[in-house]
This record gives sequence, structure tokens and C-alpha cells, in this order.
Amino acid sequence: MERASPPAFNPAHHDNVDFDFQESLLPMTQHEAAVEANRCLYCYDAPCMHACPTHIDIPTFIRKISTGNLRGSARTILESNFLGGTCARVCPVQELCEGACVMGADHTPIAIGRLQRYAVDHVQERGVQLFTPAPSTGLKVAVIGSGPAGLSAAAELAKLGHAVTLMEKRELGGGLSTYSIIVLREPVEVALREVEAVKRLGVEVRTGTELQDRAGLDTLLREYDAVFLGLGLGAVPATGIPGEEHILDGLVVIEASKMGRPTGIGRRAAVIGAGNTAIDAATVARRLGAETRMVYRRTEAEMTAYRHEYEFALHEGISFDFLTQPVRVLAENGTVTGLECRRMVLGAPDSSGRPRPEPVLGSEFVIGCDTVISAIGQEKPALALALGLAVEGGYIAVSPTLETSIPGVYAGGDCVRVRGSASTVMAVQDGKIAAAGIHAALVAKVAAD
Repeated sequence: MERASPPAFNPAHHDNVDFDFQESLLPMTQHEAAVEANRCLYCYDAPCMHACPTHIDIPTFIRKISTGNLRGSARTILESNFLGGTCARVCPVQELCEGACVMGADHTPIAIGRLQRYAVDHVQERGVQLFTPAPSTGLKVAVIGSGPAGLSAAAELAKLGHAVTLMEKRELGGGLSTYSIIVLREPVEVALREVEAVKRLGVEVRTGTELQDRAGLDTLLREYDAVFLGLGLGAVPATGIPGEEHILDGLVVIEASKMGRPTGIGRRAAVIGAGNTAIDAATVARRLGAETRMVYRRTEAEMTAYRHEYEFALHEGISFDFLTQPVRVLAENGTVTGLECRRMVLGAPDSSGRPRPEPVLGSEFVIGCDTVISAIGQEKPALALALGLAVEGGYIAVSPTLETSIPGVYAGGDCVRVRGSASTVMAVQDGKIAAAGIHAALVAKVAAD
């Protein structure tokens, strides 16, 4: 189904918490799923499986859809990726499984993501329990953070028979899936279904519980046999320009749109940044009817957003100002009136390997707007230092089993992603790797005792 065109600005709807945000793609019907599943060649040593970071047996789950075995299909998916419902919606399938599909060379790739969603939604909407935990090991593990890495680790550890306590500082579980992925990609209820699925495995979920310092970590290590940290990242960093106090945090804007709170977006919005989160924030602004422009100091070629996300933004009617550096937010009586910018040119590569943007003197101009949103990445996990963990490039340093510098403490997800791009599916895989490492270490310890 084609994405609906963004609405024109309507003051009656603007910033209304009941404004209609819906998933951009409708679920497949039974007929659509059957037809699509029967297009699959069920490749031996399928390249789509190798392209999936969690190595889901994609041909098998699609074949089971073709025979009407949705329960079996979902089990195949969730055995490898317990957050199969989320990943079916938010994974960059164009870059991963579908991008590797052999049908893509001369035909249309199999709609793997939508088929995965079809199977997983079938069981999760009905509350079907597919897994039975192993007999209790008598061992306890604390998982800090209920984002994708934490949920994945908790589920795998629970399935292995460990008593797992999942601690989340916020009111709702699910982490970025609940709070930071726009509704067009994943509604809140989808993320919360996965939290409930973890609870059904016997995991105790404690919300409103935050790890703050080394003393708290030491307490956990006395009470539990191992600890997993799925801390995620911090807030959007400051831009450091005059008028900073008038800039909205892109993650806060996205969260407000998901939680049904006013976003603070006006009639004309300028979004600083060109990553996937920036596009999500711009999409929220555009869907609320604001004339929306994205401001980026490099060119289209250097954008960190996926190509399909960029094309989606263009389809939404979002415009782009490339080679443009914000220098000051203009405001009168506390109300934003514009974003002063400077033209840039690309110079020699910087430490990131991308061309360094350099200012063009005397090229200042003003973008008229009443809202400025910043989405220029996220700060590194500051809690790592407070916990006394070794870091690499500001991220938590871990071993191949994802154990940190403190014995018995493991970490995964965005907080360890010093290399490569952060994504939900990579966080899920981290949870699996850490759970396997924790289980092996605990079993060895018990055997030695």
C-alpha cells in the first residue's frame, strides 16, 4: 500500500494529541501473504539469512507461511530474534535481507519484513506462548534497561532457566521501540506486546528502577550471579550555537508524538541533522502539517540516513538544505523567528573519513521558521564511567562474549557500538551473544564449585 500524502496544515488538528498517526504499511491479508510466500525460491544457504544479523531461517519461516502454519513460522522467527515484531517493522530490510534476496536482481525482492510481521503479529496479538523455560538453574541475572538488547538478553536467559529481573528506569518497558521510533514505523502497543512476551517467560520487570552509580552495581553483583547492561545512549548533544535554549530535542519530539503529548511544533520547522532520527523528527513535524526543512552541513552523499529513508522524506514533502551550517537561532520574546545559517563547502576528510565541511565567508542567510529541532546523534553512555567500566572511544569496552572490564558484568546494544552502525537488530543480536556468554560462564562456575 502506498504511503498516504502528508496533510496540509490545519490549525484545528495541529499539535492535537489525537492527530492521526498510523503505520505507513497496512498488515498483509491472508491472501497477500500466501501469494508472496509462494514467490520465494527457498534457497539453500540463502543469502538473506546471511544478511540478517540475527540469522533467522528466512526460507523456513516463509515456507511455513505458504502452508498456513503461522504458529510454526513465528516460532522459527522468534527462536532467532525474540523481537521479531519490532524488527519486521524497523529493520532496514532494503539494506539487509531483502537487499540480498536473489529475486532482487531481475524481479522484486520477497517482502521478507512484511511476511515476518504477518507471522509474528498472528501469535503476539493472540498472546500465544511459544516457549517454555528450561528447568530452573537456581541462578539469578539482573538486566538493566528494557530496550532491544535488554529484552533479548532477558528472554534468552529466561529460556535457559535462569531467574531474570529486568530493570527499567522509565514508566514503560521497551526502550527506544516504545519511546523513540515514530508510530508510522512502530506503534507503542507493538513494543509493549514484546515486553509482555518476556514477562510470560517468567521475567520480573521492574519499571521506575534506575542504576546510577558503582555502589548500585556492586549491590546488584552481591544479589545476582551476573548483570547485563543495556544502557543505550544519552540525549541529543548540544549544538553550541547562540539561541540553543530554543531548540527542541528530536528524541523528545518523537516521544511526545508517541505518548500523545503536545510536541511544541509550529507552522514551519527546521530540523538540524540528516540521520534516521532526524528524518523521523522531520516526519513528525511534516505529519503535523508543518512546512519542514532539514539542514545538513554536508551533502546528500554523506548523509548517515539510509537511502530509502531519504527518499521517504522527499515523498513526505520534506525539503533539504545541504552544505548548510546553523550558526544561531533567532528569537523574539521567547518565540523562534528563524535559523541563521552559513553556506559550506567540502574540504579534506576528517577523522570520520568524510569530507570536512568548511564555511564560506559572508554566506550567512536566514531560514524562516518558528520551530528548530536538533537530531545530530546521541551522547555516549556517561553512566559507563560512573560505573567504573573501561571504555573505548567513549563506549563500553567488551570482550567477544560481551563481558565488560568488571567480571560478571556484560553489556550490549548501542552503548557498546564503538564500530558499525547502531540498530535494533544489532542490539537484539548483542542480547543473544551476551546471554550465551553469561550462561556458559555461570554453568562453568557451578561445575567448578
